[in-house]
Amino acid sequence: MDIQFFGAAKMVTGSNYLLRTKNHNILIDCGMFQGSNEIEKMNANPFPYDPKEIDVLILTHAHIDHSGRIPKLVKDGFRGRIICTKPTFDLCDIMLRDSAKIQESDAEWDNKKRKRAGFAMVEPLYTMEEAEISLKYFEPYYYNQSINISDSVSIRFKDAGHILGSSILELWVNEGGESTKIVFSGDLGMPGRPIINNPEFIDEADYLIIESTYGDTIHEPFESSTRKLIDIINRTALRGGTVLIPAFAVGRTQELIYELNKYYDSGIIEEYMKVPIYIDSPLAVNATEVFQKNSNSFNLKTKEMILRGDNPFSFSNLRYVKSQEESITLNKSDYPKVIISSSGMATAGRIRHHLKHNLWNPLNSLVFVGFQADGSLGRILLDGVKNVKLLGEDIKVALEIYDLEGFSGHADQRVLLNWVSNFKVKPKKIFIVHGEEEASNALSELIEERYNLETIIPNIGDRFDIKKHDIQLNKGVRIEPSMLKEDIENELENVYNQFNSLMKRSCGLLEDKVLEKNYDLLKNKLIDMQEQLMDLNMLIGK
Repeated sequence: MDIQFFGAAKMVTGSNYLLRTKNHNILIDCGMFQGSNEIEKMNANPFPYDPKEIDVLILTHAHIDHSGRIPKLVKDGFRGRIICTKPTFDLCDIMLRDSAKIQESDAEWDNKKRKRAGFAMVEPLYTMEEAEISLKYFEPYYYNQSINISDSVSIRFKDAGHILGSSILELWVNEGGESTKIVFSGDLGMPGRPIINNPEFIDEADYLIIESTYGDTIHEPFESSTRKLIDIINRTALRGGTVLIPAFAVGRTQELIYELNKYYDSGIIEEYMKVPIYIDSPLAVNATEVFQKNSNSFNLKTKEMILRGDNPFSFSNLRYVKSQEESITLNKSDYPKVIISSSGMATAGRIRHHLKHNLWNPLNSLVFVGFQADGSLGRILLDGVKNVKLLGEDIKVALEIYDLEGFSGHADQRVLLNWVSNFKVKPKKIFIVHGEEEASNALSELIEERYNLETIIPNIGDRFDIKKHDIQLNKGVRIEPSMLKEDIENELENVYNQFNSLMKRSCGLLEDKVLEKNYDLLKNKLIDMQEQLMDLNMLIGK
């Protein structure tokens, strides 16, 4: 058995790892490279393996740097299973279509210039049709379900707390009578964040592959960044300016909406201070709808908020922008406002148009709320450039620029180390990925120093054998039957309470409009549950 690293090695984007066992070729993530032009050119390179020979792709979460080359993988011959959580599939359903639209648009724009110059035409990385075909290979599951890839390989997803549906992957391989457990952290989130749960801890692993995006950084508290953002918005509005926030359409945008909802619906804000907040990203609008359809994955605080009748993604001064015409109009108006738009690194999307029209004005503010990869426009602006060429024009950079790292969806150094320390049985080796070299080195040194564990920082293309004599067979922590019984009872009680809350708040609308239409579907699910319980009774009776 061996593992090979084909992306997110000494860099943050392009996650792509190949695990070869005796009987299977298993791919973990198939992400897009993002950043400078040179880095993004890597997306068009042929895969360093034959996609036809990949049996299964396991996807940790929907962000494009983890999922963005899936349509290309299918286009090049992959016909296996794509396994992920249900929210991840729901998000990929909109994100891969959106990515395809960008690929087609970029190719069309490039070909106009190439035609005038007499150069050969180029094809998009993949088309909308190819993205839609790739979605047919997805198999969605839930957290904590045991999923058998085959008789020799099984997996389980745990909550990574990064975005909706993000996963830590536990993978077991049984070969030669021995079991080897490999854990992929995926992208770990920060604890105590809005909407989603904290990252779960893992008890044991033989090998660990861990991200290191902020392996050399300690984030400021989330609450501090929230207060700073509110202050920036208010100060900018009072001087008549616009606040631009490049934000990842999935995860960061929804967290910002949640926090602004709390502020503006607090009852202590004067009406004149309620600045219009525009979400100008069709992808973010669609992603927010996906969030609302997957509320069962929210943390307890957000669930309680919903059960009280408060929609966390709606407040009086929030506006969702869908049409291009309305987006253009925003740059023709000079009243104070906030524009939250993707992409988060300002490498594509409507945010580039807003930057073109607003960078030059010292009344305005630009707020970064997430990681900016090397070579991206966001990183260039953060580094203090005074002029940029944007959409064919040279633009002076005169507005105020802020970097609020407390909003980051990635675990910082302290959280990463704490996560490793919570393994009851520590891994024999730890591979450190998904980080620029300085961040990976810093995390590596601290893990070796504090926990006396061997770490490896792979280069792209590096391959490592996983030998039997390196493995310690661990039986794991036993789950007592009483714990299982209590867990099921709690889940049934949650369902009952949610149904009661819905009935009380509906004032008869539920019966008239929802239950009547969906009665058969709901009844069938209840009957199915009863049948399964009866089967268990029969099994015990034997």
